[in-house]
Amino acid sequence: MKKGLKIVIGIIIFFTLPSLLLFGFVYLKYNEKLPTGIENEQANVLAERMLDELNYEAYKNTDYIEWTFKRRHHFKWNKAKNTCEVLWKDYKVSLDLGTPSQSEVFKNNVKIEGDDKHQYIEQATKYFNNDSFWLVAPYKVFDPGVTRKIVTLENSKKALLVTYNSGGTTPGDSYLWHLDDSGKPTHFQMWVDVLPINGLEASWNDWTTTETGAVLPTFHKMLVLGIELENIKTTPNDASM
Repeated sequence: MKKGLKIVIGIIIFFTLPSLLLFGFVYLKYNEKLPTGIENEQANVLAERMLDELNYEAYKNTDYIEWTFKRRHHFKWNKAKNTCEVLWKDYKVSLDLGTPSQSEVFKNNVKIEGDDKHQYIEQATKYFNNDSFWLVAPYKVFDPGVTRKIVTLENSKKALLVTYNSGGTTPGDSYLWHLDDSGKPTHFQMWVDVLPINGLEASWNDWTTTETGAVLPTFHKMLVLGIELENIKTTPNDASM
């Protein structure tokens, strides 16, 4: 009995200790406090410069965006109608973003009715909020409930601190956008509830110019992880839906 217990404990330590050591190393190396910024007109100017560099007018005139997130979730987002078809595994949710309760849920093309559908609507909403943010986050800096602050970095360059005080799945999250000399994002740092380490970086430098002229990312790197955004398609009207 004692020998078996020792074996079990040994196995647990064997698998967990390296993970704990790795987490401790990453935490000490990357964890940062949320920087102090100044909410002023300069922050708005920096945000507008970023939007101009990414052709915000083209994004506004884009009514439909389709993409695949990490080869797991597929989206057909009708911006004009505020709806999105979310597909993963055997499920399809025709998501009404304005009134989620009116959404429709299908499994293997069979419609799910009653209370059972609500969990899938909630899951689809979470997928959309997260996965669309990785696609269009720069365009959301002037959304309602968003504050923008200017931060002076150690190298005297200016960065844009954006905080989402409402909306989405995890309101209160903050992102520090680092921009190149033209105003185009290169990466951001994150202070978000879902991550145990504050200030982690993710790249924003693999861009593509879509059919409508909107500039969207195709890949993000965060530590050793990669976030792929594939099969991106945009149209200026809702004819495709």
